[in-house]
Amino acid sequence: MSDGTPADLFFDAAIGLLQRVRDEEDEAIAAAGALLADTVADGGRLFAFGAGHSSLAAQDVVYRAGGLALMNLLAVPGVVGVDVTPATLGSALERVDGLAGAVLDTSPVRAGDTLVIISLSGRNALPVEMALGARARGLKVIGVTSVAYAAETTSRHSSGTFLKDHCDIVLDSKIAVGDAELTLDTIPAPFAPASTVVTTALLQAVMATTAAALADRGIEPPLLRSGNVDGGHEWNGRVMAQYGDRIFYRR
Repeated sequence: MSDGTPADLFFDAAIGLLQRVRDEEDEAIAAAGALLADTVADGGRLFAFGAGHSSLAAQDVVYRAGGLALMNLLAVPGVVGVDVTPATLGSALERVDGLAGAVLDTSPVRAGDTLVIISLSGRNALPVEMALGARARGLKVIGVTSVAYAAETTSRHSSGTFLKDHCDIVLDSKIAVGDAELTLDTIPAPFAPASTVVTTALLQAVMATTAAALADRGIEPPLLRSGNVDGGHEWNGRVMAQYGDRIFYRR
């Protein structure tokens, strides 16, 4: 590492990645925002899925102050973050064939909806089959992944393909294989992952684009407000009532 504290260097690395995705993924972000706006305008529903730490970015756009009320979490038991014991079970479940199909079959998704799938590597069976299954059911798929993994690793799905190969739109997070931004002579392994920072920012950029796209069409974006500001609960109650048939996390 060059001069600077590890904290400074991590911030520099994260800022550099954010600048890259801002400059290099602008067209994909615009396309993703337009697709979500199309889905909302056409009466469709919005879903987000991620496994392991990729689930953090999915959760960040669900029931979020300042976010779209229609974004629902498509949860797979055992792979949402590190909420299972042992934590390694979640990683193992990502490689199980057929799990995605079972989840889709028992979920409320239907043709005309859009599913955002977040997977840093995009190489495991679960995200690949989730994308394949969603598109087969008539959904549009937005993938958020690091395209570098497809060039530098092998797929763990029987098709030999990656998440990026089964999406209508791909957002490339630019994260290097291994997801660790720093090295130090006194530490034997790379450290300081930035994928959550970058992936979350990418998705919030898409949400902002979606809101603006809806407003440009004369449609009030179904946004939530913070419950910690005066009038927030009343505002959210109105939005929930108006779009209740497209919001599934209230059950």
